[in-house]
Amino acid sequence: MTVRVVVAEDQSAVRAGLVLILRSAPDIEVVGEAPDGERAVELARELRPDLVLMDVQMPRMDGVTATGIVVTEGLADVLVLTTFDLDEYVFGALRAGASGFLLKNADARELIEAVRTVARGEGLIAPAVTRRLIAEFAAPSRPVRTSDPGILASLTPREREVLSALGQGLSNAEIAVRLDMAEATVKTHVSKVLGKLELRSRVQAAVLAQELGV
Repeated sequence: MTVRVVVAEDQSAVRAGLVLILRSAPDIEVVGEAPDGERAVELARELRPDLVLMDVQMPRMDGVTATGIVVTEGLADVLVLTTFDLDEYVFGALRAGASGFLLKNADARELIEAVRTVARGEGLIAPAVTRRLIAEFAAPSRPVRTSDPGILASLTPREREVLSALGQGLSNAEIAVRLDMAEATVKTHVSKVLGKLELRSRVQAAVLAQELGV
């Protein structure tokens, strides 16, 4: 199965490098390139790719705003590229529903695998940024009212187990093995967890599970 990708990055040299790396993988097809967030949204609407590789700081429309539109309209999954020095743009992208975060200094193998992981419907956060993302998402400005003692009341015992596994960063295949269920069933449970908790991505679910100590 080929993963169709739109690459959104305002620096032409960086964008060219990303495209070159992705095109070296036989199962990844770069179907569009965008120099800014506005064009990224246009291409997502036009081409309906599987994934948008999104830089956060871009002209005309930043990556956070673009991510929110792409996710809200159900156009594609979004994998955000960030530097080690995180800022509000990255935290905003998490809240906007980005499915993954990858450092710009990741090597070719890591980039290709990250695209494959997110395209499979599994979240991804570069280990170096996990703690800071969790800390920021737990701040008072978070959109989820985690102080509400009944926030998990709608989940079944099995769905809580799935949420816990997400918090540990397990893939669908790993959750299936741990909980002794089919991978397709895991996907169903993940979808139900996101719906009940009003979350946009499994990355948000993982952060929430960490925050609540599930």
